[in-house]
Formats: sequence, C-alpha cells, structure tokens
Amino acid sequence: MNHETTQTERPSLALMARSFLGGFLMGLANLVPGISGGTMLLATGIYDRFIEAVSQVTTFRFRMDSILLLAVIIIGGGCAIVLGAETLGSLVHEQRWIMFSLFIGLTLGGVPLLWSMIRPISTSAILGCIAGIAAMALLTLVDLGQSDSGESSFIMLLIAGAAGGATMVLPGVSGSYLLLVLGQYLVILSAISGLKDAIGGEGSMEEPFKILLPVGIGAVIGIVVVSNVMQWFLQHVRITTLGVLMGFLLGAVLGLWPFHAPVQETLLATEYGMSPEQIENLKPRDWPVAGFTPTAGQALWAIGLAVLGFLISLGISMIGRETDSTPSNPA
Repeated sequence: MNHETTQTERPSLALMARSFLGGFLMGLANLVPGISGGTMLLATGIYDRFIEAVSQVTTFRFRMDSILLLAVIIIGGGCAIVLGAETLGSLVHEQRWIMFSLFIGLTLGGVPLLWSMIRPISTSAILGCIAGIAAMALLTLVDLGQSDSGESSFIMLLIAGAAGGATMVLPGVSGSYLLLVLGQYLVILSAISGLKDAIGGEGSMEEPFKILLPVGIGAVIGIVVVSNVMQWFLQHVRITTLGVLMGFLLGAVLGLWPFHAPVQETLLATEYGMSPEQIENLKPRDWPVAGFTPTAGQALWAIGLAVLGFLISLGISMIGRETDSTPSNPA
C-alpha cells in the first residue's frame, strides 16, 4: 500500500464515483452468498483506501477525505441493499435449488484468489484449511440461527451483523453465506423489505427495527473490532489464517445442498395443520422446506449454474488482481 499517495491525494470526482460503485457492488455482494464484499472493493481498486480510511477513523484520526470516502462507500452499499433485498429474498424462497446451485459456484470461485495468496503451500496452511472446513461442517450440523420460539435472538442477530461486517473487509470470504449458515439470511432480507415498505407507508417499522438494530450494531462491531483482529492475524500468522479462510470457502458448500424446496400449501394444511390464515401470513423466512430428488435435467442445470457461478466469481477475483496490487497482502 502506498501510504504517502493515499494520505496526500484528495478525493477526486472519479475516485468518488469509483467508491460509490465499489460500495454498491459490495452491498450486492453482501446480499449474494458466495461473493465477498472485500473482493468487490479489490475489483474496483479502492481496497487500499477503504482499509486505510477504516483504520484512521477507528483510531480517532479523523480526516475529511477518509470520512468522505467511507460515506460514499456506505451510501453505495446501502442503496444496493435496499434495492436488491426483496428481489433476492423472493428468489431464494421461490427458486431455492436454482439460487443455491449458483451460490455453490460463487462460493468456490473465491478459492483461486485465496490459493494465489497462500502459495507456496505449507503445513500451517493445510492445518488451517482443515480447521476451517471442520468449523463450517460444525455450523451446518448445529442450527444456531433460531431459538425455541422460532424467533432470532438479539445475541444471534448481533453475531450475524458482526460476521457480515467483518467479511466486508476480507477478500474471498462471503458474509451472506455465513448469514445463510446462521439462519439469518432471509430474516434480515425480510426485515430490510419490511423497513422499505414501512417507509413507503405500508406496515410498521417496529418489527424491522427489532431485527436491523442489533444487526447494525453487530456490523459496526465487526468492521471496527473483528476486522482489526483479523488484520493482526494476517500480519502475524498470515499463512495459517489464509488457510483457515480457504477452509471456510471449501467447507461452505456443505451447507448449500441445493435440492430443497418450500413445502406446498396443501401439505402445510394437511401435514402441518396450518389454517388458511396462518399460511397466508407465513413469511418466506419461516416457510418450511423439504428435500427432494432432482430429475436428470435439474441435476444438469444445477451443475451448469454452479459452473456459471464459479466463472463469475473467478472473473471478479481476476479483475481484482489486475486492478489492485495488494491482494497478496490485504492486511
């Protein structure tokens, strides 16, 4: 990172436009499991400036150029989240196997980026990778996302927000996937859609705020605290840490088996004993899903979508390496 350049160069209109684009793409990445927000910042060439600005603000070194840069990135990300949350939430609910097949490819597409950062491979990287895979496997076996009442707890929403915030500055790691594993993905998307409707005069803001407030607090904690901790690990035990991140990506696909679909309304009435009113008021995040055996055509489509997702994610990572000189040293 060229600190002298970034500290003396004032934000130009072109830089602000690029920062908005980077923030917008980061916001979309935070909605799509498999794509890393940090990778989006690399792709638009503002990763260095973003990390430096976060470091300055969180250590109370307030510079107007850093504050302006962060504000533009945050506005861009917020616009993407507000505009895209409802659409993606509906697609994940109604076309689950299609979206999850794509998510698998998007997730694995981040592996080459991390592989290039780890080479040459070492024992510590292998052990870290194994630990990361084991951690993700454990998360897929334990339902951390819901309490006994079916509602997300305040603590879990804090954790989800912290996970999403931390991964905003970690190339190759998808915060949205962690939200899926934690059971909070559709919960948060539904809350964003509810807030958008409430602002438009439909419904109350109380329920969305109950979800988004702890998520927002957690996101701030993730960016300020967790990301700095991860930067320390990347600086002092870099190869092991990158190995763990690689394991996270490889283990991520364990929780993305695509062949599940929402239970049909007739079954909700006959097997789940739900009334028509209950079914009508059932939110996508609470809709039961069940596994199914795919047809040969669905299996082929799933493979094709996974390949497509891999190529998209890989292409974004390659753009990031071409436009930014620091992916090998993100800390």
